Amino acid sequence: MVTGPAGGVASSELLQNYRPLPGLHDEMMMPSGELRPPWRVFGDLLAQCSPSDIQSRHKTAQQLLHDHGVTYNIFDDAVGTSRPWALDLIPHIVASSEAEQVAQGIDQRSRLLDTILRDLYGPQRIIKEGWLPSALLHANPGFLRPLAGLVPPGGRFLHVAGCDLVRTEDGAWRVLADRTQVPGGQGYALENRIILSNVFPEEFNASRVQRLAAYFDVERETFRSLAPGRRAAPTILMLTPGPRDETYFEHAFKARYLGFPLVMSADLTVRDRRVHLKTLEGLRRVDVVLRSLDDLQCDPLEMHADASQGIPGMIEAWRSGGVALCNGLGTGLVETPALHPFLPGLCRHLLGEQLKLPCVPTWWCGQQKQLNMVLSDPQKWVLKEAFVRGARDPIFLGKIDEKSRTEALDRLKAAPHRWVAQEMLRLSTTPTWTGDRLEPRSLVWRTFALHQGGSYTMMPGGLSRVSPHVEGRVVTMRSGGISKDTWVLSDGPIATRPVAQSQPIIIRPARPPSAVPSRVADHLFWLGRYAERLEQTIRVLRTTLQRVSGEVTEIQTRELQSCLTLMEEAHLIPANLAPADIRPSIHELINDPKRESGVRQLVSSVRYNAAAARDRLSDDTWRLFNKIESDASPSLPPLKVSQALIALDTLILDLAAFSGMQIENMTHGHGWRFLEIGRRLERAIFTTPLIRAATIAAGMRDESVLGPLLEICDSTMTYRRLHFARPQLVQTAYLLFQDPSNPRSVAYQVERLVERLSELPVDPHRGSETSQVSRMQEILALVKSPNLPAWAAAQHLAAEALPEICTTVVEQLESLSSTLTENYFSHAVRKVR
Repeated sequence: MVTGPAGGVASSELLQNYRPLPGLHDEMMMPSGELRPPWRVFGDLLAQCSPSDIQSRHKTAQQLLHDHGVTYNIFDDAVGTSRPWALDLIPHIVASSEAEQVAQGIDQRSRLLDTILRDLYGPQRIIKEGWLPSALLHANPGFLRPLAGLVPPGGRFLHVAGCDLVRTEDGAWRVLADRTQVPGGQGYALENRIILSNVFPEEFNASRVQRLAAYFDVERETFRSLAPGRRAAPTILMLTPGPRDETYFEHAFKARYLGFPLVMSADLTVRDRRVHLKTLEGLRRVDVVLRSLDDLQCDPLEMHADASQGIPGMIEAWRSGGVALCNGLGTGLVETPALHPFLPGLCRHLLGEQLKLPCVPTWWCGQQKQLNMVLSDPQKWVLKEAFVRGARDPIFLGKIDEKSRTEALDRLKAAPHRWVAQEMLRLSTTPTWTGDRLEPRSLVWRTFALHQGGSYTMMPGGLSRVSPHVEGRVVTMRSGGISKDTWVLSDGPIATRPVAQSQPIIIRPARPPSAVPSRVADHLFWLGRYAERLEQTIRVLRTTLQRVSGEVTEIQTRELQSCLTLMEEAHLIPANLAPADIRPSIHELINDPKRESGVRQLVSSVRYNAAAARDRLSDDTWRLFNKIESDASPSLPPLKVSQALIALDTLILDLAAFSGMQIENMTHGHGWRFLEIGRRLERAIFTTPLIRAATIAAGMRDESVLGPLLEICDSTMTYRRLHFARPQLVQTAYLLFQDPSNPRSVAYQVERLVERLSELPVDPHRGSETSQVSRMQEILALVKSPNLPAWAAAQHLAAEALPEICTTVVEQLESLSSTLTENYFSHAVRKVR
């Protein structure tokens, strides 16, 4: 029988049907069927909800995750395929008293690990005195020999620590694994909190859940305090492997939340033992780098030569105190579970304390006695690699067939120092929503701790994960795990202001614009180009499709042939494609993700470049990119012209919304300027060849091409308002090529390019701005050179002169694109500021 929050019988179908697994500790329900005290407020909600109520809230949470673009990338393909983030609707709830005990254990453990790191990279007394086998140290690839003898700047290796906890059958929390290189998950924990507090606002407040904001405020100030020389306004960056990293969403989300620029290794360079950011204005000194790169990937000079994601000279800059790293390099040394059996003794020896938070029972097989113990009864053990590089699933020796077990034991005997053995534990369970009911699933709770004033402060929450299956024993996101928000309750009211106000930030009006990394400017430039190319491609396809269906007339047939001419000029179809073959070609252009210049390939290019500059884009803009991707994804059945037109119309509106957000919502700094330059440049480069092809066709007495051209350039109504007549060559050419008031004309794009280029930063060593603006003004003069209004009565003059001018304009615009790349997106030795 299940009792409700007040001790009465709960009538909820959800609770009545929930069955904890026998013999295991269940986080929500006691063996008697009563709810545990921390769950009673939230249990009141469950007692009042039907499965349909919970399912409705679940859909709301999934929609929010989709709108926020929360992903966990699992493939490293060219288009950045990613898995939507899995979040369970039911939180993991922890009592305040229990969380306090865990926090004390995490503080002690973090201090211990940092002390071990300082000893192993320093005097190595614990090796010399026999507290730790020397073989364990020297067999560990996480021991970075170039750091031997190094004293980290500030005297500390470990600034942020992560720790995976599991609760065993006796109800005690134990440490499963330590995360000290790059303790990932804090950003996901914050995103989970945002979602759950929106889905359960009343229950969240009534439960007195401790807020996460205070932790991140302290983290922000702690990072500032790491700056060498304690500079008043240090430059702090977050270093990410890039959009194809599995947790890139978290890197971008957390960078935006903390207010630190997100950069990649290509954005940084080391000069004179100092790290500098490559910006459009030149090189700027960096004080603190919050890294998301593993130790071995940080510096190809002193680590692996193939560490392409690293920054040459980073270790020397850190060693000499020119930059602070968080966490310090070499911290991967203490992530090995082979260290676990020695921690109780090391804690007594180094800290004079008993270990408060014990590990899951673990034995390192590099010792003969422990190896013999495992070999004598292998079926009771779980084998794990002692020095893991990358994701590796444990081997449950009692759960595999005899052949697989023999092979695993042979690998163990061949290199016992590379393995640890752990007892096969049954983890605690917690209720998880499965779509129609609650089921118990195995739980792992990742906690985080931040160094502050000599101790480590634990996040009042964390990233909890559950197995996707009832009998699941491996709980990781890579293996399909499901995340949970972690609610640490408070005994008293929640303060409206979680932490004291930090020191006021002095705003200096004369401060230069915020530095934009050259790589980010490059991605924004190509985001503009691909977004515009996508829109123009869709307009060409839509205009052609409108002439494929409906009543067939002579005019429609001629205009369809003209559309094929324009599609050929835009490199969308091969030359001389028959009108009868246009439907399958357009279907392929819309649906095939591998079709070069097709809609879905262009959407992927837009998405990739947007992701690479994600911390520069607002949440609303990112929701719009999600919508564009979603609207371009459904496959359309062949020959369904009406459905294809609806899909193309929807994408046109999506891209118009992006254009509006770019103009109205995005700060008009250098990043915005390059996005705008990319859009204007692409529109001019795409439109000019179409004008050229139409001019040639119209010059041959076939003006049927002018109507489709005006539609593609969204200028049909403008032409009708001006001329009240059927399209003619000179009038159409002037409107689309020279009219400075038409936002779709080539002249309009070139004039905007002159404005934007004149606003870019000037490199005094190259004088790039002056030459680029001059070249753009020459292109503008070329566009305006034919006196089209004077040729209204002599159409043949336009037909003779305009095609060659169009060809020259495109060549010069493409050349300008290459010059921009050379001047702004790559760095030789530049002035340091």
